[in-house]
This record gives sequence, C-alpha cells and structure tokens, in this order.
Amino acid sequence: MIAPSILSADFARLADELAAIAGADWVHVDVMDAHFVPNLTLGLPVVEALLKVTDIPMDCHLMIDDPDRWAVGYAEAGAHNVTVHAEAAGDPVKLAKDLKAAGAKAGLSIKPDTPLEPWLDVLKHYDTLLVMSVEPGFGGQSFMSEVLGKVRQARRLVDTGHLDLLVEIDGGINSDTIDLAAEAGVDCFVAGSAVYNADDPGKAISALRDRAARIRGGA
Repeated sequence: MIAPSILSADFARLADELAAIAGADWVHVDVMDAHFVPNLTLGLPVVEALLKVTDIPMDCHLMIDDPDRWAVGYAEAGAHNVTVHAEAAGDPVKLAKDLKAAGAKAGLSIKPDTPLEPWLDVLKHYDTLLVMSVEPGFGGQSFMSEVLGKVRQARRLVDTGHLDLLVEIDGGINSDTIDLAAEAGVDCFVAGSAVYNADDPGKAISALRDRAARIRGGA
C-alpha cells in the first residue's frame, strides 16, 4: 500500500493535489500542533473539507498533544485510519476503543527513539502500527534505517499471530529506501516528496507499489 503524504503537496491546491494521486491506497494527512512537534500544519476543519473532495481513504497522523481529547473528532468526521502517538496518549487502550467506536481504524505511532517492547500489549488493541523513520515534524528528511529492527520485530509478531495489525512506515521513503522497508516487512509506505516532486505522481505511486510488491513477494 502507498499512502502519499500531502505534507509535500501544494497547500493552495489541495483538491487538485488529491486528484493527482487518485490511484493511491490511502492519503496520509499530517496534523501538527506546534507543541508535540515543532511545526504547525492543518487540523480538523481542513480534513473535513478534504473528505468532501476525495474518495481515497484518509490516514490522519496526529502529531499533537492530548490526542485523547482531539483524535475521536477525526474518526467522527470520516477518516479511515486515525493514528496517535504513543508518547502523547494518556490512555491509549481507551483511545483505541473510542476511535473504533467512532468508525475509524486505530493507529499507534512511535518515534525513532521509542522502543517497541513497552507497547506490545497496547498494540493488541490497535489496527495499525506506524513506525517513524524520521523525527516527526518536517517532510523531506533522510530515512533512518536503524528503525527497521522495530519493523522486523512487529512483522514477526504479526506473522506468528501475536499481533493483528498493519505495519506502516513514515519518513524518507523513496525508490531507494522502499526496498529496505519492504524487506523488513512493511505493509503501508508513506511517501511525500517521492510522489509530489515527481513529474507524474500517479506513475510514481505505481512504481513504488510495484517495487515494494516485488520485494515483499520475494521475501
């Protein structure tokens, strides 16, 4: 699965930018509050507007303080997957249940320096694990391959039935790094610059998907 990140899109033309990625599996929306991360992007009113102009399932990644208070609103608005950060959630198990009750899949994200082990029991309540392969806050950063150990660990737990979730990665994914991530066992790849800086975003999505599928198929 390829989830283009509109963090790399032209914010003045978001409806057109969504139309350009019509073949995407998800569209990844980075919500930042300038508190949890040192950047400010967009919030629920923009997400609600975007939901009216696209049928692509919306993958909302909330890089915000107090997601226990704000996250359910994105699910109620119609987001397909709502991801909160383990480092910010006060009661992540309750929050997962609330997100699902509101109609969305629940995702849990961990920063590059956050270990996976303390969250394994919590992840049994989630549908998605989002492993950050850059420090959250800004697009266009370089891929941090050292996080792939967590991806491999999660993949093993999914394959052996200990977890039932989709493994997603976000940060520095392009035609080179997607091989490493696919080999480690990623299911869904967030790609910003690699899609929106391409001459043809649709072709870039297809090329990334095909490349990942070949690697995963070989594995």
